[in-house]
Amino acid sequence: MTMDTDQDTAVIGANDDDHGEYHPDTAFQPRANKIGLWLFIFSECFLFAAFLSARYFTTGTEIPEEVNQGLALLLTVVLLVSSISAYLAETSIRYNHRRNFKIFTIATIVFGLIFLVGVVIELSAATLHYPPGTPYGTSYFMLIGLHGFHVLTGVIGLTIVLFLGNKGHYGASDYWPVEGVVKYWHFVDLAWVVIYPTLYLF
Repeated sequence: MTMDTDQDTAVIGANDDDHGEYHPDTAFQPRANKIGLWLFIFSECFLFAAFLSARYFTTGTEIPEEVNQGLALLLTVVLLVSSISAYLAETSIRYNHRRNFKIFTIATIVFGLIFLVGVVIELSAATLHYPPGTPYGTSYFMLIGLHGFHVLTGVIGLTIVLFLGNKGHYGASDYWPVEGVVKYWHFVDLAWVVIYPTLYLF
């Protein structure tokens, strides 16, 4: 019995390229956790759908000439690239490549912060050309604010799993917290793919 335990520990150590102590999560309930996440994302879809519908209902497809198309496109590229790094972070921890997990998680956090800085710049310009209270400005600030809040919570979630990963949590058998945060991040990116043409292209 002792020999089997030692062999299992050796295998985990061999796959852990960060040489940190690994703490498996014995309280993991995969079915309940996954169902809960998908129900949450499903409810979020209705929230974004309501905000998107309000934009078309109040302003149709009109877009002010002052919208910063270049910055919006850049922010879109940043979020799409962040989805790739988030996926690589999840894949890395799935195979106990902890060093790569840290690198790609940090990269995703940086991309998220870049996006938020771009949003602040865009909102500052928007207050001059289409402020809240105008038909387009109201829809714009509501959608950008809602999505920016979700990006911020995604960055916080990524920071938490990065911190816990550095403490030795997560591995091939219990990486669900990382998977859950990454799925949420993908949802936030997908929401922007719909918001971008709604506010900047149509």
